[in-house]
Amino acid sequence: MIFREATIHDLPILLEFEQGVVSAERPFNLTLTEGEIHYYDLNSLMESPDSVLMVAEENGEVFASGYATIKNKEKPYYNFEQYAYLGFMFVKPEYRGKGINQLILEHLTEWCKTKGISEVRLEVYDRNESAVRAYEKAGFEPLLLSMRRKI
Repeated sequence: MIFREATIHDLPILLEFEQGVVSAERPFNLTLTEGEIHYYDLNSLMESPDSVLMVAEENGEVFASGYATIKNKEKPYYNFEQYAYLGFMFVKPEYRGKGINQLILEHLTEWCKTKGISEVRLEVYDRNESAVRAYEKAGFEPLLLSMRRKI
């Protein structure tokens, strides 16, 4: 098993992964439109010096992904200037439960450290209990709960 930066040749499988993320999130977000949705600018994530899009591969098969992108702080009172935002965490179903997500997180964290980043953030649906537990196991802690109401 190897972990590497994604290339343009990975784009077809990454587009499949993106729809896998959307499918997994639909039960948690009733505001998502029907049909194909594109959350990520995959080309930009692969080309930007402030982003890394990682994949896990075994025997030529890409089976997991995740990205980190450097962002400037959003509030002037935060005690850091920049942070890394993580996203596109996806593992093919047949590879789940083997710690792959944790390994992707470790590789992304190491990349962040090489960029001088000490704050890492991500978003997860609060009702996605298995994902919340996995991120807590990796050292993340809840920070803010965003709420909505349809009127």
